Amino acid sequence: MSQEFNVVIERDADGMFVASVPSLPGCYTQAPTRDELMERIREAIALHLEDRGEPPESLEFIAVERVSVAA
Repeated sequence: MSQEFNVVIERDADGMFVASVPSLPGCYTQAPTRDELMERIREAIALHLEDRGEPPESLEFIAVERVSVAA
């Protein structure tokens, strides 16, 4: 059985790609290329699910928004 997850991809100040899975808190990874990043996030998701023991609630993707706040 396969499951689908929304993955947020960003780039840090050093140019590394960073992926996180909002529905799996603490599930994230980084890599120098997007191809490698996608391989790593699949591995991270599989390990997270193996450790968790139960599938998370399925969420429908709506949007990603950029929000500014005064620092």
